[in-house]
Amino acid sequence: VQLVESGGGLVQPGGSLRLSCLASGFTFSSSAMSWYRQAPGKEREFVATINNRGTIRNYADSVKGRFTISRDNAKNTAYLEMNNLKFDDTAVYYCRNPGLPSWGQGTQVTVSS
Repeated sequence: VQLVESGGGLVQPGGSLRLSCLASGFTFSSSAMSWYRQAPGKEREFVATINNRGTIRNYADSVKGRFTISRDNAKNTAYLEMNNLKFDDTAVYYCRNPGLPSWGQGTQVTVSS
């Protein structure tokens, strides 16, 4: 199993970023996918999840209405569109197949003025 996150960076408050997660080593189109994040000094926390067909999405309350999870099964890729970013969104963002123990290396998102 390999998960490669990308798209992170430095952004000002109110800005936007789009994260990508390229997956391999399992049947992507049959698997739910999730995003998590870990801020400095804090535990890793759930951000969003999407079912295998992309028809059901769930979000943490802290990101609801600002973040959108999506996927492209033809590209084995999951996405996290992040809008109206806040200082508290600063973290390393990870994707994972919730049915497997593997994690990617993560991508850093820093919200700073």
